[in-house]
Formats: sequence, structure tokens, C-alpha cells
Amino acid sequence: MAEVRGSTGSPTVRRRELGATLRTLRLDRGLTVDQVADHLECSPSKVSRMETGRRGATPRDIRDLCDLYEVTDAEERERLLTLARRGRQQGWWQSLSLPYKTFVGLEQEATSMTIYHSAVVPGLLQISDYTRGIHEKGVPQLSAAEVEERVEERATRQELLTRENPPQVEVFLDQAVLHRPIGGPEVIRKQLDSLIATSRLPNVKVQILPYEVGSHPALESNFIILAFDGEAPTVVYVEGLVGRLYVERPPEIERYLQVSEILRGLALSPKESAVLLENVRDAYKVDDYGQE
Repeated sequence: MAEVRGSTGSPTVRRRELGATLRTLRLDRGLTVDQVADHLECSPSKVSRMETGRRGATPRDIRDLCDLYEVTDAEERERLLTLARRGRQQGWWQSLSLPYKTFVGLEQEATSMTIYHSAVVPGLLQISDYTRGIHEKGVPQLSAAEVEERVEERATRQELLTRENPPQVEVFLDQAVLHRPIGGPEVIRKQLDSLIATSRLPNVKVQILPYEVGSHPALESNFIILAFDGEAPTVVYVEGLVGRLYVERPPEIERYLQVSEILRGLALSPKESAVLLENVRDAYKVDDYGQE
């Protein structure tokens, strides 16, 4: 039987873990979403949202579903009830005015992450002034208070990199990221210093895709693959001007895994990437990038 994590776990992941279990139980009983909805006297969309983790389940929902799915084991019923209770708790990020709260909730409990960015340093690795520099040109324009909230949110998120049992984080960056002086030469130098330091953590690997690679399968995309222990399924987070997308279907996830494998073969090794990072950082000391 899968173990339920402590109360410090992410409620977002608890809902997904519960949802995956409920969906498996439904399919094992050969029931449709509509049939389950009839039994619960609710809409099919409620059942679907519980199974995808987008909606929390009440204790009554769990008791009714356990009866319907013939879950008689007392420990298993209690496990599902505990997941439901923890899925309805508040994570620290849920009180913030973030449009990507679901992602933060997933990130907080991922056991591994594979990140690809073609334009900027990912939020998990950004220093404060770099974050400010990004949001200075955002559309719609954030208020000063909202920008500072993003700065604080990123700093809190980054604590997971050095906590006990941190996730394994693999980062692929296009070389263009290193040459975009967001915030100015002084800020980008500090950002590159921070990136070099972070890449030395035992659980973090940073690899650069050099210009010489030319075209590659992730050239026009950014994505983050998040994997978890327990029943919570792997998910891919994709963000852009059109919005935020959570890729959850196994064939689509497999495509991102295949692309990641290709990137590993094309990118510089972590050691070679560190040398390139240092060289680019040092280049920001010359006047070609502006006065200090």
C-alpha cells in the first residue's frame, strides 16, 4: 500500500495522487464517469475534476466512492480519506496572486524535474534582480507590489533545492539565454554566477545547448517535466503567451521524454557548460555589453 506523505506535502500533489487512485478504481470496476456521477448525484465534470486532481474530494465523496468501488479494506479507505483531507489544505503559495499556483504546488513535491528554456533562466534558478528585469517588460504590466511578490515567491521556491531529500533537477538552456542581458550587465553577471553555483549542487545538473547545435526538437518550446513518488502521475508543464498547459496523457509525456533524451545528447556536458557559463559571465565585463 502506498504511503501518505506528511502534512507538509503539497495539497496539489495529494489531489492528483487521490485522483489517480480513484480513476484506477473506477476503471477496474468497468464504470463510466457518467455512471459514477449518477451514483454520487453530481455532474460528470465533478467526477472528472476529482480524478484529474483539479478538484478536492470531501469525506462523503470518498466514503460513497469506496462503497461503489467495493473498497472494503479499512486501511485503504483511511488512506484515501487522508489524501482527501490533505488535498484540501492550503499550501503557502495558494494565498498569493499567482496565475500558476497549480504548477508551484506540483513543483514543491516533485522528486525529479527536467527543465528546458530557450529564452530566459527558469524561475527556480532566478536571482531577485533578474526576476525584476523580466517583469519590467511584461504584458500586462505588473504593479511594484506584484513584482515583489514574484521575487519572494521564487526565493521561497528555491529553498527546495537545498532541503533534505531535494528533487533531482536537470536543466537544459539554449545558449541564447546566457547572452540576453536582462536587468543589465551587472544583473546578468550575478545571475550567471548564481547559475554556476547552483549547478554545483549534487542534485542539480545544468547543460547548455550551444549555437553550433543549430536546430533541435525543442527549439520553439519551453517545458518542465515533473515526476513524483507514489500514485501521482508525471506531468509536463508548458507555458507561453497562449497560457499554461498541463500535459498529462502518457503518449504526449513520452514525446517530451524522447525530446529530453535528444537534448542530453546534443548539449554540452555539465563540466563544459560550466566553462561556457564562466566565459560568458566574464565577457559581460567588456564595454560591448554596456557600461557598468
